[in-house]
Amino acid sequence: MSSSAPMAPGGADSIADGVDAEVIAGNQRVFTGRMGLIIAAACILYTGMHIYSMNVQPIETWVYRLLHVSGGLMLGFLLFASRPLLDAREGPGPRTALTERLLLAAAAAGILVAAGQLAAMFLADDRVVTGAPATKHLYSFGYPLIAGTGLALLASWLAPARGRGRLGAADTLLALAAVVVGGYIIGHADFLRIRAQVFPHVNDMWAAVAGIVLILELTRRLAGLALVVIVGLFLAYGFIGPWLPGVLNHRGYAPGRFFAFIYTDNGILGPTTAISSTYIILFIAFAAFLQASRVGEYFVNFAFAAAGAMRGGPAKVAVFASGLMGMINGTSAGNVVSTGSLTIPLMKKVGYRPQTAASVEAAASSGGQIMPPIMGAGAFIMAEITGIPYTEIVIAAAIPALLYFLSVYFMVDKEALRNGMQGLPRDQLPRFSALARRAFLFLPIVILVVALFLGYSVIRAGTVAMAAAAVVSWFTPHRMLLREVLYALELTARMSLQLVAVCAAAGVIVGVIALTGIGTRFSSMLLGLAGESQFVALVFAMLISIILGMGMPTTAAYAVAAAVIAPGLIRMGIEPLTAHFFIFYYAVMSAITPPVALASYAGAAIAQSDPMKTSVESFKIGLAAFIVPFIFFYNAPMLMQGSWFEVAHVFVTATIGIYLLASGVQGWLFGRLGWPLRIIAMAAALAMISGGWVSDAIGFAAGAAIFLVQRARPAATTPARRTG
Repeated sequence: MSSSAPMAPGGADSIADGVDAEVIAGNQRVFTGRMGLIIAAACILYTGMHIYSMNVQPIETWVYRLLHVSGGLMLGFLLFASRPLLDAREGPGPRTALTERLLLAAAAAGILVAAGQLAAMFLADDRVVTGAPATKHLYSFGYPLIAGTGLALLASWLAPARGRGRLGAADTLLALAAVVVGGYIIGHADFLRIRAQVFPHVNDMWAAVAGIVLILELTRRLAGLALVVIVGLFLAYGFIGPWLPGVLNHRGYAPGRFFAFIYTDNGILGPTTAISSTYIILFIAFAAFLQASRVGEYFVNFAFAAAGAMRGGPAKVAVFASGLMGMINGTSAGNVVSTGSLTIPLMKKVGYRPQTAASVEAAASSGGQIMPPIMGAGAFIMAEITGIPYTEIVIAAAIPALLYFLSVYFMVDKEALRNGMQGLPRDQLPRFSALARRAFLFLPIVILVVALFLGYSVIRAGTVAMAAAAVVSWFTPHRMLLREVLYALELTARMSLQLVAVCAAAGVIVGVIALTGIGTRFSSMLLGLAGESQFVALVFAMLISIILGMGMPTTAAYAVAAAVIAPGLIRMGIEPLTAHFFIFYYAVMSAITPPVALASYAGAAIAQSDPMKTSVESFKIGLAAFIVPFIFFYNAPMLMQGSWFEVAHVFVTATIGIYLLASGVQGWLFGRLGWPLRIIAMAAALAMISGGWVSDAIGFAAGAAIFLVQRARPAATTPARRTG
């Protein structure tokens, strides 16, 4: 099985060839030959296990989640190195140093001894039962496992960069350690359910510690250090709590109980892994099937045909394409890379500055995380945490998501007007008529939405939509035959690894919060700080959500923020749906919030612009998303809670407000705006967005006044021309 998509040459009506190609990370291995087949088979089995269990024969909950986490860890260490790899896929690479060899030998001895003892436990039915002596198998399992894992981890850090096609010895040992940890906990699940929270065995602790170390290391490799540092702080809090003052104080816990508790369904195997092992991996499979059938390319071509010829065309294409791709793409940065590699150079070509091109793509791609029906997996986590039906969450998300994309569209349109930009020539764009004849490629998403609203479960609807993606491909030149289906299953496993690691790491935080009770005490502190003011509490919640989300994938950022902040907001009388949407929006927007803005940095790398300037401009372009959550708190119809008249009123006035906001930020309404008029326009925007009849009248009057001023100064409508 190849590790790259089977691609055919693009047709005459395609400008987006390669958008669906898998993006290879700097530390990702790419295997060929026999090893490529073995890894591909393992990926296919991993995905197949999930689909089979969800649709045919359910596997016992703990066992299923442990297979999900341990299998993901195993594949993650086999596929992703601890450092960037050399471009050459084959070749001897650097020699193994003596220190590395000694570490590998010691690590192999420890992990193999633990694996052998685990096998003996099963074969001889000699497991560590409740009440077993503390030293039982400790010297042949617990100590060797943790020592071998630590030494293998150290060896992987010391190993020099090698070619992409070479499997690292240290990472192979880490993959084996992940299997041993999963095997031990699966084999002792019946005992751990009872004893983990009371009197765990020492081996339980060492298996949990090894598992947590492996989760954090894979998270570092796939998602960076931010989440690892936050998890580390929570783990440290579990031990230093007795010496902390006030609300942070707790009575402390023995290491055995602490770590064993974390590796149960109160922590790592709890709600975050429940979501990643079901809804998230299913919709990643849906996205992989769309990608394998080249639907992503169709989305981007469709966006070019619809908007490419407009003024500032490529920027508007970025808005359309990122919205479409965001429905099936799980990360903001991933969306930037997939669509931005095409749209950013074209934006620069028609006159956008590099940092503006990158910031437009980053802002638009981040919006994909709030775009129904998938919302970057956030909708599923929200449904699991709150108990609110998924369909209700998706409906509530519709107006805020549409307003966000309208705001980004207005921002880029005003930029184009202000600088006299043109679109792309029609003869360089795909023909809309040809693409319209292939509009049936939207059917899988339509089927998904219709199935959900007809009452099908999320899993059944997702499975049907995935099958529909394969079926509709038969009406295109890119038919999904057996090879393409197997590739989609293989791709699903690789695409899911980051979220598997991130959700497991977030589960550690959830476990610490559950054990120490810090969530409840933090809620009390929030109530104390805010007093009776819900607005002050929301400001605190906004800041904490953004800070927690910086440098983290959306899924983890929201899960952590929801565990820490949401209970306090709900205790203040805020509706659960509103509280969680509020937190979710700011967790998503942390991707474009300076100083740590992952989506902006990804765009800056493509545009070759300054990352900090790009993140600041991304923040400006996505400004509406920082205002709208406060508005839907005070104006429930924005979340579809109210009569149709109220909903329509809110949408229309908020749209006008968003238009005025873009005009004020960009300094162009019907012509150039000086700072006094820009301030008036932004004030009018806030009045219109707030949704009250009086505020609407004030905002409308202010907008009309600006129009009259500009009519009296027609020379001000001349666009500013670039000189450089």
